[in-house]
Amino acid sequence: MRLVILPLALAVLTAAEEPPKPLARSVDGLPIGAIPKQELPQSGCAAFFWTATQTRTLIAMASSDPARIRFAPDGKLVDLVRVRQSGPGDFGFLAQTSYAGGDLTVTIEMAIVRRGDLTQGGVVESGTLTIAREGGDSLIVPVVGIIGCAA
Repeated sequence: MRLVILPLALAVLTAAEEPPKPLARSVDGLPIGAIPKQELPQSGCAAFFWTATQTRTLIAMASSDPARIRFAPDGKLVDLVRVRQSGPGDFGFLAQTSYAGGDLTVTIEMAIVRRGDLTQGGVVESGTLTIAREGGDSLIVPVVGIIGCAA
């Protein structure tokens, strides 16, 4: 029994000592980094957004419940809460949704499309992710995405 526990304990200690991989600070020269792989939430829906630029990179994930967005301005992972939404929508998301926290505001504009080959979700064939920093410049990134919902 002792032989089984020791290797397991060493594996846990070794894994705990490894620092997390740093996030890229920039995608295609933009001041937004890639986010790590994200899991579908236990309930509700999530929208995953990739850049529609030179490289397709996962840059944001929005969830309907809790209503928040995760992204990486300058390579630092940040979660912001939803502050407003408007327009037509589906799956707990509307055509225009804004999130805010600290000195950042992020607005997603998207057209959600249902497709017959997808169950419990849809696609974002085109959209924009706008990042505004209070007292600073705004950045508009073209995005595509997919929406998935928990069963």
